[in-house]
Amino acid sequence: MRKYGQVEANQSAMVADLRKIGATVKSTASLGDGFGDIVVGYRGFNYIFEIKDPDKVPSKRKLTPDEVWFHAEWRGQIDIILTLKDALDIMQRTRR
Repeated sequence: MRKYGQVEANQSAMVADLRKIGATVKSTASLGDGFGDIVVGYRGFNYIFEIKDPDKVPSKRKLTPDEVWFHAEWRGQIDIILTLKDALDIMQRTRR
């Protein structure tokens, strides 16, 4: 497994936008080994998000082998997001 993860071009904007709505955000992309790119705390819930860049062609947005393994083995929530709307939809769904 790879030691360090890659940061997508849209991650900084995504983090800034999540913080604007009152979320706390910790970048975890440097953990590598397939772990999600960010951990978000919002209204008493925690979320792990794998960020993919919507400007890339679909073949460049695929999960890496490490990410596939992590998503399959993780016993909690982890979601792939391309946009802030994706994150907000997931966070809204969880609070219901």
